Amino acid sequence: MEQRILGKTGRPVSTIGLGTWQLGADWGQVDQEDALAVLEGAVDSGVTFFDTADVYGDGRSEQTIGSFLKANPGLDVTVATKMGRRTDQLPENYSLTNFRSWLDRSRRNLQQDTLDLVQLHCPPTAVYSNPEVYDALDTLVSEGVIRNYGVSVERTDEALEAIKRGNTATVQIILNAFRLKPLDEVLPAAAAAGVGIIARVPLASGLLSGKYTKDTEFPEDDHRNYNRTGSAFDVGETFSGVDFETGLAAVDEFNALVPDGVSTAQAALAWVVAQEGVTTVIPGARTPAQARANAEAGAEGGLGNEISAGVLDIYNRYFREAVHPRW
Repeated sequence: MEQRILGKTGRPVSTIGLGTWQLGADWGQVDQEDALAVLEGAVDSGVTFFDTADVYGDGRSEQTIGSFLKANPGLDVTVATKMGRRTDQLPENYSLTNFRSWLDRSRRNLQQDTLDLVQLHCPPTAVYSNPEVYDALDTLVSEGVIRNYGVSVERTDEALEAIKRGNTATVQIILNAFRLKPLDEVLPAAAAAGVGIIARVPLASGLLSGKYTKDTEFPEDDHRNYNRTGSAFDVGETFSGVDFETGLAAVDEFNALVPDGVSTAQAALAWVVAQEGVTTVIPGARTPAQARANAEAGAEGGLGNEISAGVLDIYNRYFREAVHPRW
């Protein structure tokens, strides 16, 4: 699989990574054996980038990755984790003292002395412009607690603020065929600053898998059930903030763009990979087969460019008015 340099980390990572929210919580239950099999399937398919967070399963996702890496020493895998969502979402909680505590826990979970990449996990907007936050992160780099740091954002203005900071290595942002706003300013600004872009929610919480219908029911503990109105966290994290039935109609049109022999999900991932400035895309997977199929999208070459005009047309008709101004 193609490797790209992950921003200011200087590390090469696969264009298709693995998001591991599904291996922790909020997507229904996945047992430990199955979770480890997903990680193995991804690595066997050329994936060299895992994304996790301390809040996924309250540490379970990190612990699973830590166990996998300990059992497979020598793997060339970059692990990015995130911090900050296990506390009250107040700007003053984003302090060096709290960072030390949170990262000590993540280091134990991941069984790593120094963490490859740590991202602020969609904190309050004011955090992105607070110089003391970046000073604290720089201190942790100098002490060897972390190698690099970045941010995960909900909105493009938050991404642009973080990109201004000289040592921000990466920005993680929702980017998919139903969320195009990052293309306007964020990706060009990141490229100019040498900041890596980690594209998350690339399948719009599974809508762009093409497997759902209006009759699909999600488990009670799945965020696609309980967070459709944003009652638990930002609604943009669930189906990219688009109405479920509207999304289904748009997927029908997206399917018409997909050539034979390529799945809907693979085409959607190939489109994200093709966007200039994207470093890696982090679809989740609940089975090894899903992880392998996602990884195959990294070999689709020019498909993403071939369908770009169609993607833009669908976005303009179905989503621009509702989605573009909000995030």
